[in-house]
Amino acid sequence: MDLVNEIKRLKKEKNAIILAHYYQRPEIQEIADDIGDSYYLSKVAKDCPEQTIVFCGVKFMAESAKILSPHKTVLLPAYDAGCPMADMAAAEDVVKLKEKHPNAKVVAYINSTTEVKAVTDVCCTSSNAVNIITNLDTDEIIFLPDKNLGSFIQEKIPNKKMILWNGFCITHKRLQPDEIIKAKESIENVITLAHPECEKEVRDLADFVGSTLEILNYATASDNKNFLILTEEGIMHQLKKQNPDKKFYTPRGGMMCVNMKKTHLKDVYEALLNNQHEITIDEDIRLKAYGSLMEMHRLAK
Repeated sequence: MDLVNEIKRLKKEKNAIILAHYYQRPEIQEIADDIGDSYYLSKVAKDCPEQTIVFCGVKFMAESAKILSPHKTVLLPAYDAGCPMADMAAAEDVVKLKEKHPNAKVVAYINSTTEVKAVTDVCCTSSNAVNIITNLDTDEIIFLPDKNLGSFIQEKIPNKKMILWNGFCITHKRLQPDEIIKAKESIENVITLAHPECEKEVRDLADFVGSTLEILNYATASDNKNFLILTEEGIMHQLKKQNPDKKFYTPRGGMMCVNMKKTHLKDVYEALLNNQHEITIDEDIRLKAYGSLMEMHRLAK
């Protein structure tokens, strides 16, 4: 059976759209209707006319799509694709921290659970976090769950007081400064591009720090030919596809998020065929989380 053709047939038959994050496997990106980072995909899911969304990513992404579009069917082909960083923050603990800092606004990275979004003032992504927090009418911010993105934002907005949660991305945390130094020394005229989820010691070694989309745009616009990429290796597919005349390197042969790689073509096919692994959210929780996501879209403009 030709899975790619079957997926295309079922997608048309069921009025479905396939969305894939940059960290997905190359073959998944190739069958997707849209590829992007968390913020871009959340906009596509909200605005697309299709009534079924097949979300090739991790659970918080599919849940965000369902929060914004409750009338649509949202399928997560790899239903056990979670996010360890999102699981590092629990809603009840966020509420307790809010009680200690009554004047603070709570900003949650979109890499968080629906329950946490429900007790949050506004969500953000790595691409719009600085803009959103700058636009907030408060000087005190509780930021969760990623302390590394939070410290990066603090560097950009020193006039805001950031209270950082002690969470992190296990994939980006594996990078060590000595690996970056060694790689930079071995590649001639290399430009180093890093994601803000990296530790500060790693970010400080980069020439540019930005979201996955910003990294892609920077490399594409640059006249340089050699780039060291400090984020999940799935982005390499689009980097190479859009820049065939350039060379891209990763430390230690690559950084892989196990959860992002759980989705295979067979999973997408079965999700469409059987309408399986549908995302459902309690309506009371969804409505509370909806406000924080809509506030993100409002403040990001």
